[in-house]
Amino acid sequence: MIAREHDAEPQRGLPERLPDSERLLWQGAPDWRAVANGVFRVHLVGLYFAGLIAWRFWGAFRSGHSLSDAAISAAWLLPIALAGIGLFLCIAWLTARTTVYTITTRRIVMRVGIALPVTVNVPFGIIETAALALRGNGSGDLPVALVARERASYLNLWPHVRPWRFARPEPMLRGLTDANAVAGILADALAASAGSAVSRLPGPVDGAPVPVGDMAPAH
Repeated sequence: MIAREHDAEPQRGLPERLPDSERLLWQGAPDWRAVANGVFRVHLVGLYFAGLIAWRFWGAFRSGHSLSDAAISAAWLLPIALAGIGLFLCIAWLTARTTVYTITTRRIVMRVGIALPVTVNVPFGIIETAALALRGNGSGDLPVALVARERASYLNLWPHVRPWRFARPEPMLRGLTDANAVAGILADALAASAGSAVSRLPGPVDGAPVPVGDMAPAH
């Protein structure tokens, strides 16, 4: 697997034009809302601040303050909450805006990074398994496990990596709005690379990854 900075792209999302023997099958990017909730847990951050503001209001009211005074006492937390949530939303939007995922007939290519962009090549030959985590709204994630001899950098890939897999980081196409369709494209491409048939499996609605199918490529 190769990671490198890119200055100019001769083809969107790719550090160089594809050779004639390789075809582009799909390109896409994360949905920024999926990144906001899946990576930064903005919905939980909002609930935390809402609880903090409510606790502050109730504490002031029980201490003998009037409703208006208690509201004023709690309101000073509101700008902090909005700033924190706004920062996470901004980073999520930038993450989606600067990311391009590509699937070709030979590899997965991930152009990731906001301040320090890199291009990560994942040839089919080093993919051991691929999985699909499908949510109820049709969005989902596609993590790929690499063969034991290949090691990815968790820090370089984050947040485009399966959570909590530090020993063997798994690159992940995150927050795809059409995850099931993309999983089918990847499954077909891997099967064609291996010269075998493939059966597609839908992911569960709870988001736990399951194998996409018989996706082990030929090495």
